[in-house]
Amino acid sequence: MSARPRRIEHVDAFGRVALLLGGDSAEREISLISGRFVAAALARLGVDHVLIDPADGDLAERIRAERVQRAFVILHGPGGEDGTVQGALEFLGIPYTGSGVLGCALAMDKLRTKQVWDSAGIPTPEWVALGPDDGIDEVIGRLGLPLFVKPATEGSSLGMSRVDRAEDLPAAVALARGFDTSVLVERLIDGPEYTVSILDGQALPSIRIDTPRVFYDYQAKYFSDDTTYLCPSDLEPAVEEAARRLSLDAFAAIAGSGWGRVDLMRDADGQLWFLEVNTVPGMTDHSLVPMAARTMGLDYDELVWRVLESSMEGAA
Repeated sequence: MSARPRRIEHVDAFGRVALLLGGDSAEREISLISGRFVAAALARLGVDHVLIDPADGDLAERIRAERVQRAFVILHGPGGEDGTVQGALEFLGIPYTGSGVLGCALAMDKLRTKQVWDSAGIPTPEWVALGPDDGIDEVIGRLGLPLFVKPATEGSSLGMSRVDRAEDLPAAVALARGFDTSVLVERLIDGPEYTVSILDGQALPSIRIDTPRVFYDYQAKYFSDDTTYLCPSDLEPAVEEAARRLSLDAFAAIAGSGWGRVDLMRDADGQLWFLEVNTVPGMTDHSLVPMAARTMGLDYDELVWRVLESSMEGAA
């Protein structure tokens, strides 16, 4: 990948770029941190840019006032990663980075992602969806233990719990419902966790994630120094190839484009199980896409350039 020439050679071709960061989701903190890193890279690259936080006021008014010509979206979670902002940008005629309205909306909704993957033959753990009025009595009988409980439309492992005992399930569901009335209960896959980053239609080397915590939670993702990463991972060449190929298929199935990240597990029998897609992955100093890009010879600034290229018409 490092040998591929840039599609855009001159920084002036980007015009004035709005870096959209912050927002009002539960992932605001991470978006602001990611945004600071991306903003520093844009400055080093000489990109004319302005930082805009949609939580500060009328997004359309700010974009018009700043004479923005394209947007680098680094908003995480509902309101920024679910197709909402993408739809607004399309209405305003502003090209933007990453997946479109459909891809973002599907990826943000873990239930819809699983339904699409099931129809496309992408292996994903068995699940039960719980609406706001649904009881939980039959969940364990259907899925067994242990389980993962998560909000259907939230990211960064917020509101997520591992359940090993039946008596802990009600509290886990209540926690998840604090973030979203729709809850996903999923059969736990016992094995190591991996992630595959997608950039410019290619799958980057997989990363194995190990944490001493109960699971790879919010703190482990962004702040903890006791999480370890193996990149390239320990997957055998044939399994690595399968992980990359299936990750591309999983990304394409939900209409992902530009860049993103696919999370998966491997069980004791070697089977790969796909969990979710992130259409606006983190770009902090703990983030996984920059880590994978480095193994392909792309430093942080070049990665930001390549992501920004995805906003150009005909670049994809």
